Amino acid sequence: MTAKRRSYTKQFKIDAVKLITEQGYNVSEAARNLDLHPNLLRRWKEQLNNDKVQSFPGKGHMISEKEELNQLRKENKRLRMEHEILKKAAAFFAKESM
Repeated sequence: MTAKRRSYTKQFKIDAVKLITEQGYNVSEAARNLDLHPNLLRRWKEQLNNDKVQSFPGKGHMISEKEELNQLRKENKRLRMEHEILKKAAAFFAKESM
């Protein structure tokens, strides 16, 4: 039986980080009280400190630069595979014509 992945709202994440930054709780204590893993709370704090506006974009919604980078990487991989196939086909037909 697999465990269901929990999801948290943006406001919950912000409030959880405020426990650490504004109310003086340490990370492990706040995580224990919220039933979270301390590393998850640390990651939320880091994301909020790096970019307050675009932090926690939501389920599957990446920041536009990251989304574009992932799309370009997929396209690059596909083009490399096509290139390899064409090289092999050219070598095959070159041998066959001799």
